[in-house]
Amino acid sequence: MAKEVVKKIKLQIQAGKATPAPPVGTVLGPAGVNLQEFCTKYNDATRDKMGDILPVEITIFDDRSFDFVIKTPPTAFLLKKAAKIDKGSVKGKNEVVGTITKEQLKQIAETKLPDLNAYDVEEAMKIVEGTALNMGIKISE
Repeated sequence: MAKEVVKKIKLQIQAGKATPAPPVGTVLGPAGVNLQEFCTKYNDATRDKMGDILPVEITIFDDRSFDFVIKTPPTAFLLKKAAKIDKGSVKGKNEVVGTITKEQLKQIAETKLPDLNAYDVEEAMKIVEGTALNMGIKISE
């Protein structure tokens, strides 16, 4: 018989650096998940992406076992990394805080494509471009 899903939890954790301390411990502890086991499995699965922040969707079953799916990094994180800035604009698109090239935009769109609601890279680029503009990041040719 299939296990019954008790809870689904979404977290954003730095790749390879999950610890039983907050925020992981405070969210997964009450759900009855073995924190050390989760941290070990997550860190092993994300070791190649060190430094990136990765969203993870954790499914907890009735027998306290779990399964998790690692998503692509948030668009804002990738844009800040490409533009080499610490944070986006406070005034949105009215204040330019950084610049990225069309090529960098395409690379980010290709990375995000599996998690976006788009069929091809051109549509994904439009979505990422909208996020960039709202963060005050200009796209140069």
